[in-house]
Amino acid sequence: MSSRLFVFLVPLVVIAIFWFMARAEKGKHHDPTHKGFFERNGTALGIVFIALVAFWTLFLVTLPYLYMVVESFHPKLPPAQRGGPTDVLTIAQYKSFFINPVDNEINTTHIWAFVFSIITSVLVTAVNFAICYPLAYYMAQAGTAQKVRLIMLALIVPYWVNEILRAFSLRLLLASKGLINQALMGLGITSTPIDFLSINVGLYVGLSYAYLLVMIFPLYNAIESLDKNQIEAARDLGAPWWKIHRDVVIPYAKPGIASGCTMVFMLAAGSLAAPQFLGGPSTLWFTSIVYDFFFQAFNWPRGAAYAFILLTACIAFVLLMLRMFKVSLGETIK
Repeated sequence: MSSRLFVFLVPLVVIAIFWFMARAEKGKHHDPTHKGFFERNGTALGIVFIALVAFWTLFLVTLPYLYMVVESFHPKLPPAQRGGPTDVLTIAQYKSFFINPVDNEINTTHIWAFVFSIITSVLVTAVNFAICYPLAYYMAQAGTAQKVRLIMLALIVPYWVNEILRAFSLRLLLASKGLINQALMGLGITSTPIDFLSINVGLYVGLSYAYLLVMIFPLYNAIESLDKNQIEAARDLGAPWWKIHRDVVIPYAKPGIASGCTMVFMLAAGSLAAPQFLGGPSTLWFTSIVYDFFFQAFNWPRGAAYAFILLTACIAFVLLMLRMFKVSLGETIK
């Protein structure tokens, strides 16, 4: 059985797992009156739910990643030679990330692009948290219902526009003859235009702006459920504002913080539109390299290997966040 055929047999296994999990749910409860999944929803509707979840999990998440992993261990071959005697498992695609196969030298270009993408994604995550935490706290604990609705509306409406259009709009604003440079020169702050795009200011601003909602909603949901009496009690005891946040709010909101940070990091690290539109001419983003291997060089095995390296880095960041905030994965997705 070929490795590729194995990948497409996985759906049957996952569907069976979902089925037995649903059937065994009632047995986990000692309450005899508790209804199981199929009893609550009906057999027909329960099967529909399982099919939809299985479809999403399998065809949009599991299978693409499994196929990517399998493909990354194969050489680049013409279609006629796929599955032939030369189509053997190899780690050459992963080796090419470290050693350039053209000159057998250290692949500093791709390694630096990977490091730069990871560091920038971490910085974007930190900036997003610094911006969104005060706003989420105000919305959850201090703002009135009307103000919260207005803030929500102001946050959501810009995201009705496509991400590519938003990135292009930021590029126009930050261009040499853009509105921001014209305003700076008009105010006498600078006499010549600042090339924001070449120094990657556009990239940092674009990535930070693109994923504000992903950070603010988990924070808001976590802080909103905090009993205001705990904050009032801390104030009555004379605790300064920074200590209230350090000892009361942030420990309580750890699941929301971990969830927001992991999502922003993964989306930023995997972003393609913002780096292409807002990055400088010398900026090389790792996902752009992956994209070029897939759709320019048509080297799918190497592109799959690079994509799996990026996926591994994202998984490591998720595990680091869970360990840092001492929360489980289940707590972050509630």
